[in-house]
Amino acid sequence: MPQPNEIAGQSRLYLEDLAVGRRFTSATHVIDAAQIKAFAGQFDPQPFHLDDETAKSTLFAGLAASGWHTAAITMRLLVESGLPLAGGIIGAGGEINWPKPTRPGDVLRVVSEIEQVTPSRSRPDRGTVRVRSETHNQRDEVVQVLIANLIVPRRASSHARGELAAG
Repeated sequence: MPQPNEIAGQSRLYLEDLAVGRRFTSATHVIDAAQIKAFAGQFDPQPFHLDDETAKSTLFAGLAASGWHTAAITMRLLVESGLPLAGGIIGAGGEINWPKPTRPGDVLRVVSEIEQVTPSRSRPDRGTVRVRSETHNQRDEVVQVLIANLIVPRRASSHARGELAAG
């Protein structure tokens, strides 16, 4: 079991540890029809998420996971194995889209890349990081793109000296 300051055996990272272009890849999650229907039944009860036969005659031409289900799986993968940030994954806004549907049997993984690292001028104990996280299926098709602005703490000794990793 990872220690409190580790994620899947990796040390948690502070703002100083992050540089533009750094990439992270999560573990995988296999989604099945039962998961899709259970999530949809509780949170997004639309026919193309709930019924195989009805879904065939929709825009999706078959059962598809709710985008919010894909987002929830993405978040779990990021938290458990994909983005080892000190302090956790704390959002400060972002953008999400789903270029392809997630289907039963898909094996999802998240590939994240640091796009921007910005120390806070008003809060020297933290900064923001813009991260692009793409959720891929087993065919390497992108089923979700999340661009998130995250709040990341700085090490106490580093923010006192004004240090930041080179981008």
